[in-house]
Amino acid sequence: MKRFIIGVLAFIGAMSVLFVVGLVGLMVLASASGPTVPSNIVLELDLERPLREHVSGDSLASAFGEDPTTVRDVVDALEKGGRDPRVKSLVARIGNPGSPAQAQELRDAVKAFRATGKKAVAYADTFGEADNTTLAYYVASAFDEVYIQPSGDLNITGISFETPFAREAFAKLGVTPRFHKRAEYKNAINTYTEQGYNAPHREATERYTQSLFGQMVRGIAEERELGEDAVRALIDRAPLLGQDAVDAKLLDGLRYRDEVLGELTKQAGDGAELLYVHKYLERVGRPHATGDTIALVYGVGGVARGKSQGNPLSGEEVMGAENVAAALRKATADSRVKAIIFRVDSPGGSYVASDTVRREVQRAREAGKPVVVTMGTYAASGGYFVAMDADRIVAQPGTLTGSIGVYAGKFVTDSFWEKLGVNFETIAAGKNATMYDSDADFTPEQEVRAEAIMDRIYTDFTQRAAAGRKMPLEKLQSVAKGRAWTGEDALANGLVDALGGYPKALALAKELAKLPADAPVRVEEYPRRKTGSEVLSALLGQTGDNSEDDAASVSVLSPWAPLVAATREVYLLGARLGVFESQRGALYAPMPKGSW
Repeated sequence: MKRFIIGVLAFIGAMSVLFVVGLVGLMVLASASGPTVPSNIVLELDLERPLREHVSGDSLASAFGEDPTTVRDVVDALEKGGRDPRVKSLVARIGNPGSPAQAQELRDAVKAFRATGKKAVAYADTFGEADNTTLAYYVASAFDEVYIQPSGDLNITGISFETPFAREAFAKLGVTPRFHKRAEYKNAINTYTEQGYNAPHREATERYTQSLFGQMVRGIAEERELGEDAVRALIDRAPLLGQDAVDAKLLDGLRYRDEVLGELTKQAGDGAELLYVHKYLERVGRPHATGDTIALVYGVGGVARGKSQGNPLSGEEVMGAENVAAALRKATADSRVKAIIFRVDSPGGSYVASDTVRREVQRAREAGKPVVVTMGTYAASGGYFVAMDADRIVAQPGTLTGSIGVYAGKFVTDSFWEKLGVNFETIAAGKNATMYDSDADFTPEQEVRAEAIMDRIYTDFTQRAAAGRKMPLEKLQSVAKGRAWTGEDALANGLVDALGGYPKALALAKELAKLPADAPVRVEEYPRRKTGSEVLSALLGQTGDNSEDDAASVSVLSPWAPLVAATREVYLLGARLGVFESQRGALYAPMPKGSW
């Protein structure tokens, strides 16, 4: 019996070993037999919705195998595809390309793809039934050919910005906005304190609008081989019927999707297949994967103290100073890294948090690691603060940047609560313990302290910006004052060094690292991305053992948090506008609500 039992156990052991070996073999076989790249490809790009700037390491999508497509994904895929003989052409469905800066990054990538001798075609069912689609058409104009279906129109009606002003509404509620700012162009608080555009706010917004509009007109005119005056006249005539747009040489014809795709696959040759750009990138890998290492660090979202945060369902991100600073430190300490590209896409936020990140940019340079900032949709206020000490700053012509200024204050709500029959009583120790409470206005002494804080922050911001930009302080102060600029105007004013996106930043990083322009490099993102299991663990509240570098430790916002927050805001009657929140040293410049 004993011998029998030993034999059974040996058999079980042997079978277990065979099972494990077989399982490993199947996994290797499955890996080796994954999706391949067809020998004849038409790349397909869907721009029906805005692309994400960045997918944080805590993306819930990564837990299920596929992340949302980012701006960099498209740039890399088109660069790779331009050099790949299997890729014959590109077709893109154009809907909502996002912001002006994102539109320009896409246009640059498409034009670089075309420069390799490959064809790019854009189509849409319509460029707007009731919406303004000037920006969408601006992107489409970078393609060789543009089509809409016969029932479509071309609503290129220009661009506009709408700003709400609610001073009188607050007065009716019994709420008094009590804010201080530096300086006159710092207009983030004007929604609360004004009932219309004041002179500086109007001046800055009008210039921003005209700069963007001029960029779009020039881009369309150049690619469609029309005069700028002719393009402006066509925009003033819009909305245009489909055939009118064809006659005006803005469109190449009226075709349905199947006709556009059918013609392109026919031109590509026998057996041509459509393949989405993100699938193509997954299968062939990114360009810039070998050679000396260039670190890529992201700073996306409002700047805040503490750890970065991301909502895994909405994709909303917060640039936590702790994480971004740690990522910069890690890249600086890595002997393999020859230079750092810092991608900033932020309207700003906390002054202290912005300074934490700025300090690590400064330290990287002091350690001999060149830093090149590439700006996305915006890098304004605190978003500019984190960038201003870089060796070089690159922005798209349409990037919202600058806004060198600060504001702080609170909403005084005692009259509001009195109307509701609510009475707050406070017991405090310390003369200024309730300085930022909303129950009472600032005392004269507190007003003096608040103004002194504004002076200190603004002085620090402008002095550091002048030093970082190697600009006389007086000149820097003349383009500061809280004013937001387009990247085009920021270049003219010395606030950025060049116009472009990822490719331009990489070229400058190579130059500063003293690498040949054609040298192969490996662009490596810092910190590493989380695995799917780590994302799910974080979502379920499991924080791990804290053994990982702090650069990669990202806080996951509950996907239900917005619902809870919205419920609380409704209950508080007006907190959606921040009525009961004080703002202390905010370096913030929100993107205007635009129609384009």
